[in-house]
Amino acid sequence: MLLSGEQLRKTYGTRVLLDGVSFYVERGDKVGVVGLNGAGKSTLLRLLAGVEEPDEGTVRPDPNVRLAYLPQNPVFPGERTVLEQVLAGLSDSDRTLAEYEARTILNRLGVPRFEQRVGELSGGERRRVALAAVLVQPSDVLILDEPTNHLDNDMVNWLEDALRTWKGALVMVTHDRYFLERIATSIVEVEGGKLYTYPGNYDKYLERKAARLASEKASERKRQAILRREYQWVMQGPTARGTKSRERLERYEALKAQTGPAEKTSLELSARSSRLGRKTVELRGVAKAFDGRTVIRDFSCMLLRDDRIGIVGANGSGKSTLLNLLAGRLAPDAGEIEVGETVRVGYFRQEVPHMDGDTRVIDYVKEIGNRIETSEGMLTAAQLLEQFLFPAEAQWAPICKLSGGEKRRLYLLSVLAAAPNVLLLDEPTNDLDIQTLSILEDYLDTFPGAVVAVSHDRYFLDRVARRVFAVEADGQVRGYPGGYTEYLEARRREERPRASKEPAPDKGKERPAPPPRKVKFTYKEQREYETIDAEIAALEGELARVKEEQGEKATDYVALQALQARQEELEAALEEKMERWLYLSDLAEQMNKQS
Repeated sequence: MLLSGEQLRKTYGTRVLLDGVSFYVERGDKVGVVGLNGAGKSTLLRLLAGVEEPDEGTVRPDPNVRLAYLPQNPVFPGERTVLEQVLAGLSDSDRTLAEYEARTILNRLGVPRFEQRVGELSGGERRRVALAAVLVQPSDVLILDEPTNHLDNDMVNWLEDALRTWKGALVMVTHDRYFLERIATSIVEVEGGKLYTYPGNYDKYLERKAARLASEKASERKRQAILRREYQWVMQGPTARGTKSRERLERYEALKAQTGPAEKTSLELSARSSRLGRKTVELRGVAKAFDGRTVIRDFSCMLLRDDRIGIVGANGSGKSTLLNLLAGRLAPDAGEIEVGETVRVGYFRQEVPHMDGDTRVIDYVKEIGNRIETSEGMLTAAQLLEQFLFPAEAQWAPICKLSGGEKRRLYLLSVLAAAPNVLLLDEPTNDLDIQTLSILEDYLDTFPGAVVAVSHDRYFLDRVARRVFAVEADGQVRGYPGGYTEYLEARRREERPRASKEPAPDKGKERPAPPPRKVKFTYKEQREYETIDAEIAALEGELARVKEEQGEKATDYVALQALQARQEELEAALEEKMERWLYLSDLAEQMNKQS
């Protein structure tokens, strides 16, 4: 046992976050902590790290155990250099050994200016410096609160590999579902002041949580059935000269006093969207530079009415700049941006705008309107807040009492309540809990306008995006069909030809290179190349019809099974045909270069 917390209780005002919970960390554990925003995840980590004291209970680390803690919002002196901050707190002997590792980690995290003052860094860079400082420290237990925030996709992949091979114990709060899937050995959920532990990764957590909830519902149904039978017995008069059994009466009273599982409220995203005309947003030859560095170069794009676009790229590459151009917050240095008359942009930015901490939550929403139109009709500010999981007591609290994730959820409410028809999302997964993310993803499925999202969350991009724009270091923006996984596969295919062109070293006698073999289609390949586009279109059309039929025959089990089997056949055929199309297209390109 490296660390234990027993019978921990923590309240804020009248709000009970942790109610007599226990938490244990053993060597080799990799624990993912999940739960709604404001449920107490960060509070639990602060208690385990010794940064905060519990109202009741004790936290006991092993005397020889070294802890390293990454808070959600790190604060440190601004006058230190980046390298000094990362090495702060280490002994002289440890500093000498850690300096090389610190420089390597900072480079991987995109903070290569080691002598720059910390106070000059952006919020995301400061966060990455704090992460580097934690990773450099010699430690047995890592306690990380949202470690993937402000990391780009390459950085997340690197951190994932580093933590997967980490020999010590790990406790982390994260919303990144692929991260939890690949690293966690157990999941702890904070809910209603209690902790629920599920062995295994994120996939096992979903499976076991569903089983627990089903078991709770079954137990409650059984309790209610027994209670109804016992109530009938109680209401019957006793037999002649008889009395009711005291033990049975006591059993009935005890059964009646029990409470079943609480009905869980769920987030409902039902804000209305405005009508979107035929013309949306069009960019033609757009370029943007800062301080002589071009971040967007000669980019053209027509935003479709139902587009779902994911934007990826390294930190600082220009992803947010592209969103600001689409939103009209930045003017291009070259090119044109044309916006349709009916376009109403909802911009969910990476940083939550300033909220007056003394303003009550309900007053903040009333500034949008006392009555707000949604897809379900007119709602009062209080009703809309309830849909967004702000109960009555939270609505009258000042904004300063909200957690970071709750403030972000309130900000999301304000964006959606304005009825946009083009949604621009800049890192929407930062600080939002997994349940809110899942509901947001479902909402985006049915949102009747266009969605453009900058995100490093691979699961979110796979779930939402139908095409991906990659912002390259030279300012070029390249488009790829599909979600994040398809984008990665396409990038790997692009890199394979480059790798194969590198000549292997010849250890024998140098021989003249053979003349290049002329590439050409066979007769069969030529015919196939001429017809393959039509075949792919036909498969896609049939696949769309099969999916549509499934919706129409949702209650016909036999027909639905046949349609699902046909869908699998079509998807396999389409994948095979696409692979063949890629091969033939590459061959045609090589032939064009020869001619």
